Amino acid sequence: MLDEQIDVLGVKKLQDSGADFLLLDCRNPEERELVSIEASVFIPMGELSQRVAELEEHREKHVVVYCHHGGRSDMVCNWLRAQGFLRVQNMQGGIDAWACHVAPELPRY
Repeated sequence: MLDEQIDVLGVKKLQDSGADFLLLDCRNPEERELVSIEASVFIPMGELSQRVAELEEHREKHVVVYCHHGGRSDMVCNWLRAQGFLRVQNMQGGIDAWACHVAPELPRY
């Protein structure tokens, strides 16, 4: 079983290795317009319960969820686990940590 948390360097390692995982951005649309991580799927936290069917094909896959700092994505991870998505991890520190440690060219907010 996966740890409930993964740090940004762990996510970068997954990307670089070509791992088959879904990176889910659960922030608000205005945040997504400012900055995002390439190849992430965008479903705002407030729309997730209505749009969870869009994730059905990923139910057995590794899913990493991110937000701004990691609070909302942690709640989304807990909700997804309750829906039967068992390979879900929260990206600690969110996109802010990503911009600090992985992609310093990205804007921070």
